Amino acid sequence: MLRTILIIVVILFPVSEIALAVFKRANARAASVRDRGTIGLLWVVIAVSICVAIALQWVTAGAMRVPRVRVEFAGLCLMLVGLTVRWTAIITLGRFFTVNVAVQTDHVLVDTGIYRHIRHPAYSGLLATFLGLGVISANWLSLAALVIPVTVAVLRRVAVEERVLRHALGVTYDAYRARTKRFVPGVY
Repeated sequence: MLRTILIIVVILFPVSEIALAVFKRANARAASVRDRGTIGLLWVVIAVSICVAIALQWVTAGAMRVPRVRVEFAGLCLMLVGLTVRWTAIITLGRFFTVNVAVQTDHVLVDTGIYRHIRHPAYSGLLATFLGLGVISANWLSLAALVIPVTVAVLRRVAVEERVLRHALGVTYDAYRARTKRFVPGVY
């Protein structure tokens, strides 16, 4: 049963991300797109990280010395939490969520729901999901290959996104930044 759920979640994750990439791209006529290539960078980093993680999975020196069922359960839990946080954030933003960094002409700050506590919950969820995927690999090297490069790419993207939002929303966004953390409530 655990293995079946795990397979379903591992398959649904990339399918949902591809669907977002296709259907949630900002229209250049309705929004000011200021992505600075971060969506492309993120996709390349993710693709390369997954390939490297798969290759490293067979390096026995990196193997986790934990029973496989525990590793799979922990990884599945992380993925489910990550996907729940990510999709809660996407649904909360509604039409303001786009896969490319963009500001719509009537853009407003959303600071309700999960956004009351953290500024970038969709990225928090994405990073937790990749952490879970790395744990499922049962290899420390694969885990590092997934988490480190993806985290660096996300941090680059968040820096671009925050500059764009500060420029578009001004003091409203500055006040929001002062009272929230980026990814984890009360921590960072």
